[in-house]
Amino acid sequence: MALMCYHENIGESLRDMMEHNPAFRSIAYFSMEIGLESDIPTYAGGLGILAGDILRSAADLGLPMVGVTLLYRQGYFHQIIDENGWQLSKPQEWNPEDKLELLPNEVAVNIEGRPVRVRTWCYEVMGRSGYHVPVYLLDTDFDGNAQEDRKLTGVLYGGDLKYRLCQEMILGIGGLRMLRDLGYSNIRTFHLNEGHAGFLTLELIRELGFEDYDRIREQLVFTTHTPVPAGIDHFPYELIERVMSPTFAQYLRHMVGPDGMSMVDIGLRYSHLKNAVSKKHAEVSRNLFNDDSIIPISNGVHSHTWTCSGFKKLFDEYAPGWANDPGRLVLALKLPDEEVWRAHQAAKMRLLARILEDKGEELDPEKLTIGFARRFATYKRADLMLKDVKRLVDICSGQVQFVLSGKAHPNDEEGKAMLQRIYQVAKEIKTVVPIIFLENYDMELAHLMTSGCDLWFNTPLRPREASGTSGMKAAHNGVLNFSTLDGWWIEGWIEDATGWAIGPEPNEAQIIDYDESQDAMALYMKLEDKVIPTYYRRRERWVSMMKQAIALNASYFNSHRTLKEYCEKAYGIAFRGL
Repeated sequence: MALMCYHENIGESLRDMMEHNPAFRSIAYFSMEIGLESDIPTYAGGLGILAGDILRSAADLGLPMVGVTLLYRQGYFHQIIDENGWQLSKPQEWNPEDKLELLPNEVAVNIEGRPVRVRTWCYEVMGRSGYHVPVYLLDTDFDGNAQEDRKLTGVLYGGDLKYRLCQEMILGIGGLRMLRDLGYSNIRTFHLNEGHAGFLTLELIRELGFEDYDRIREQLVFTTHTPVPAGIDHFPYELIERVMSPTFAQYLRHMVGPDGMSMVDIGLRYSHLKNAVSKKHAEVSRNLFNDDSIIPISNGVHSHTWTCSGFKKLFDEYAPGWANDPGRLVLALKLPDEEVWRAHQAAKMRLLARILEDKGEELDPEKLTIGFARRFATYKRADLMLKDVKRLVDICSGQVQFVLSGKAHPNDEEGKAMLQRIYQVAKEIKTVVPIIFLENYDMELAHLMTSGCDLWFNTPLRPREASGTSGMKAAHNGVLNFSTLDGWWIEGWIEDATGWAIGPEPNEAQIIDYDESQDAMALYMKLEDKVIPTYYRRRERWVSMMKQAIALNASYFNSHRTLKEYCEKAYGIAFRGL
């Protein structure tokens, strides 16, 4: 039985009425991207997957929540790697009709002096007890809109600054108008998952009829995922005044100041709770934004979604109730070693079968398999292991194989160049150290990789990783982490217990430069002295660490715990019986 914060002690008919009546929903979760299913391409990476996991936990826990995002007709992009290893991209076409329900509701947002019509599609996130959380995906691509306006919900993170501004107006202003049109009259909390939906504050002001900023703050919660200034969109007023209505542009000048604005400005100034997504990220954010009120609420992943079938069966037997209460995964310490290894090897074989099918490469199931998959942004340093290729080969030859995946943003030339270098080095050393790159990283491939690899790599340049959630997914499947100490791993890391650290412990809060060669040398040394010997010569120790990763990391870094923290600290909701 799901742990219902609102509905556990009421009759079935009354619960059904409340569930389907918009007036009973009190939390609206806005996110520029949401990962709902692998083949619904409304997500690009960790931000969207986190949003989907939060909504899945809300459905499991019976929270009166609703989600709002945009419907991207061309997705993020479909990745193609040419024969030289260069990333090409093409639209990720799909049919919303196959997965979503088109609703009759329609609202308008004024852009450049003309009304842009917005309609919505609905996706139901179903909880484990049958409770549902609706997600509304806003769409401008239909007859009645000008051709340029139809394209505004075309591509996720595409276009120029004006395109982004228009999309964020549709999400924030159009999203709130759509909720009102759908009958959501009693929303008490608007949760901004990053600042993209911050313009909903303008619509709240319009609704109130006066500039009651304190009343707006009572309703807003802001989660920042940005550890570097370069990740923040800044809009000049020349653009704002050209695109927005004069009234809204005037509001923004009064709310934020005369020198242009960012969406983060709105989130920080007009939210009653502001949080970062790990303890380290909160330190960095307080310094970056000069705001000591930012608190940490560490991310988590949806346990039942990201645990492979073999471990689900084990957890059902030895930690019953874990899916609704992932804290029970502390019982993983009692799992039989042979059953843990058998479940892991089954997941590994599924990954290797996918590699054989997609790439025609047959990897060895007995070899240590290291995985790395995430956005190919340069600060994530997917190529750190190639700092000294000769040493990598000397250490790993005949013993280690690598599986990589991830996309560089189409405009990120440095990220694409990094991917190309990895591709070219992989061709040069493939007979001694196989390095397989799998195109089009998505939720399905993430599931295969985070459960099927033996070891999970994460090598960001400190302290630029706000959280990172792929390593949490790995921990749910007993896959050990081997990562630089940044983001969530600072909290989850226990050396020789849940995995291993790469490089020195972080002591700085500011974003500063440091000698990256320290991390590369530490990577090689620990791989040679600890990781490989433990895997091949101390298998019982390796399995013990797998169980500790589940018991100590998966039991805490899950979205049920994250969402309960939001309820207690941000939404004003207390869980009974937890």
